Amino acid sequence: MEKWTQDQYEQTLARKKQEAHDAMQLYILVNAKDLQDECEPGVKNLSAACKAMLNQMLEGDGFEVEPKVRSRIAGKLTVRYYVDNLDPSRRTYAEVNQ
Repeated sequence: MEKWTQDQYEQTLARKKQEAHDAMQLYILVNAKDLQDECEPGVKNLSAACKAMLNQMLEGDGFEVEPKVRSRIAGKLTVRYYVDNLDPSRRTYAEVNQ
């Protein structure tokens, strides 16, 4: 069984965000370890999950838990994604915080 790609994780996050938006939620919290366990139970692929989470952040999204050291604590990464405005023209978190 092949590990998920970063793109597969990004697609899953985009779907989760859209579902929350459709349910009229303001935001969702996503934890890297929980996301990996949901998508790939028993597989170690935190790098792809974390990169996808960071790449899916838009202006206004924020960190609930932002590990300062990579590696073993990467699973603690938790992001608050605001889903009230999913307009594709929104700037990414990286663009805003360069």
